[in-house]
Amino acid sequence: MTHSSDIKPESWLVSAGRGSQPGDPLNVPLVPASNFLIGSGREYSRDDGTPTWEALEALVGGLEGGKALAFASGMAAIAAVFDQLAVGALVVLPDDCYQGVAGLAIAGAERGRWTLQRIGVDDTAAWVAACATADLIWLESPSNPLLTVADLAVICAAPRKASAIVAVDNTFATPLNQQPLKFGATVALQSATKFIGGHSDLLAGVATTNDLGFWHAIKKSRELTGATPGTLEAYLAVRGARTLAVRLQRAQQSAMLLAERLEAHPHVMRVRYPGLASHPTHATAQRVLKGFGTIISFDLVGGAEVADAVCQHVQLIQHATSLGAVESTMERRAAIPGQEHLPPSLLRLSVGIEDGEDLWTDLAAAIEVATSKI
Repeated sequence: MTHSSDIKPESWLVSAGRGSQPGDPLNVPLVPASNFLIGSGREYSRDDGTPTWEALEALVGGLEGGKALAFASGMAAIAAVFDQLAVGALVVLPDDCYQGVAGLAIAGAERGRWTLQRIGVDDTAAWVAACATADLIWLESPSNPLLTVADLAVICAAPRKASAIVAVDNTFATPLNQQPLKFGATVALQSATKFIGGHSDLLAGVATTNDLGFWHAIKKSRELTGATPGTLEAYLAVRGARTLAVRLQRAQQSAMLLAERLEAHPHVMRVRYPGLASHPTHATAQRVLKGFGTIISFDLVGGAEVADAVCQHVQLIQHATSLGAVESTMERRAAIPGQEHLPPSLLRLSVGIEDGEDLWTDLAAAIEVATSKI
């Protein structure tokens, strides 16, 4: 089959992972097998994988520009990266990142597994300095949920310890908007639960690297911890990924429309979206991202009570967690345990593929109702 570097990503998404021989099924089949007849090199799925997992790995690996491994969830892939650290390692984490990663890092530090340092996502000089001593540089860009964009081109290229790992959670950007391995990262991670699957119907994660030794190391972690993807989940992730390019294009267009209108709304204090000129890291986003994504965070006048009321009154937008799916979802992040430090009225909106004008009508009406008594 044509290599990913020979065709555009939009074509790779549709073609990757399929069979190429006469009589092969056109679509990736479900292979619900734990073990295989001995003699081909594939004996037990936990160790050797399945054709369904491999199709997902080929698809995402080609997009990211490396060799991929599929996991049971995004957190399982993340844990496999942390599993490579020796006791006493120095982990450098952004001040704004996914609470699951922060929870894992803090728990390990509390047990004496490693030392933890936090740095502002946009403090590029501090990240470059940290690369000289850190064992794990953990980056997330755009960040969750404040949507700060890190200067990956500079940070990933900075001199670092020979054994240091530079890991980038690339879930928000997707491999269509950003390829961290090309900047020099060791590994790029996707929560395939989000944009890759795109339909809120699976849990899966993918880690991609162009360091073969590191690939074998995280594969061994997957084997020993049993953090393998389900066959149905891998199948659904491949099927969902086929439409990633058109989903992302549609949702990004609507996200820009909503961000601009929210910024002009009298009951909105602040809008965080990398595509807006007012965004603190907009210039960086223009340099390192091919698109600004589909996630918007905004703070409402009136505090937590008003923000909760907006979530209760939207009808087309779903009041639910997670992101990156065909349906738009929204939630007040400070209401989530571990996220209490966030602005109390901050709403994180994941824009789906609905009509942008319909989304605005729904959101504006909910804000009007929620703020009518202020």
